[in-house]
Amino acid sequence: MIKTMNGTKTIAIFSAGIAEVCRHTALAKDAPFRWTIIANPKAGGFTIPSRWKKHAAGLAAAVAKAKTNPPHTDAAPSYAGALLTGAAGHAKRFTEDLIAAMARDSAFHLIITAGGDGTSREALTALFCADESIRARCAVLRLPMGTGNDGADAQELGAALDRIITPSIITRTPALRLDCRNRGPFLAFNILSVGLDAFVTHNTNKMKDKLPGDSYKLWVDIAALLYDRIYTVGRMDITAFDEHGAEIRSMTETTLLMAVGVSGRRTYGSQKRILPDDRNVCIVRQMSVFRKLMLKDMFTYGTHIDKPETVLFTASCVEFRGEHPILAQMDGETVLLTPEDFPCRIALTGSVMPILQPAPADRGRTYS
Repeated sequence: MIKTMNGTKTIAIFSAGIAEVCRHTALAKDAPFRWTIIANPKAGGFTIPSRWKKHAAGLAAAVAKAKTNPPHTDAAPSYAGALLTGAAGHAKRFTEDLIAAMARDSAFHLIITAGGDGTSREALTALFCADESIRARCAVLRLPMGTGNDGADAQELGAALDRIITPSIITRTPALRLDCRNRGPFLAFNILSVGLDAFVTHNTNKMKDKLPGDSYKLWVDIAALLYDRIYTVGRMDITAFDEHGAEIRSMTETTLLMAVGVSGRRTYGSQKRILPDDRNVCIVRQMSVFRKLMLKDMFTYGTHIDKPETVLFTASCVEFRGEHPILAQMDGETVLLTPEDFPCRIALTGSVMPILQPAPADRGRTYS
């Protein structure tokens, strides 16, 4: 068993609690129902004692609430119940195995990811590549068991699990796809960005094993001082298009960062409000070190949108090219883009990802 710092067998407790919630689900009441948990036992929600204590309380409350529902007549784990990742790529492989198993049955499947954004991104990537007939009878629920949880379906574990307990719907959401001249595609399901914030993400990832917890803010402070010394912040040609392929904006800017969201009102880096309103593209022009230090905290609250260095708009596709290497990040995974990769294109895909959501009265397809 994986243990937290205080010795509690967290994964055993967590898996048993989620299994109990699933056995009393309001989903697919009149159909076979299968569930699988894909968990990263090294995620902060399991390993940081204060976070696990909060999650354990939310889990216990969810179990008690679920037991007020009658037991599902046909609810069972898919083929292993709970799967624990041990390295990068495991969540993707587990999901691919699950997809192969789904092809042999007719049940409705719930894929529950319990880790950080990387865990859910791997699972969603495998599902994105699956046949539509598979996506048509499954849903994903992303639990907030990581450190930042920007891509989770709720910030509190109880609120996320409530989607299993009470009547819910499946809504289809798009993904973001990064294509480059020589490689790709790379996929994201929350925010795909290039520049300074990808540098912060890259270094945060490198420090995870040595500095447990949320080191993103530390690297924001460091990046404000050092980013320009490590990467050349050059001019980028940027062209944006609407959903019909019509050009809506063209600019050449010395670009510090560019972030594109699956939608507006998106966060990254532990709830930094880079996209605080309905617009899904944010471009930040280069600025002095003093100005970076002065503005960096504004991204936490979304007040950067009124500053002259910031450009926000809505687009379905953004093409860009530059003269210097630049890091890109896709929901926490980074890749270095070089001039040989340009031009690059970040585009919204069709609405294909089946995400479990609370059920408004007149929206979506209800499984209750």
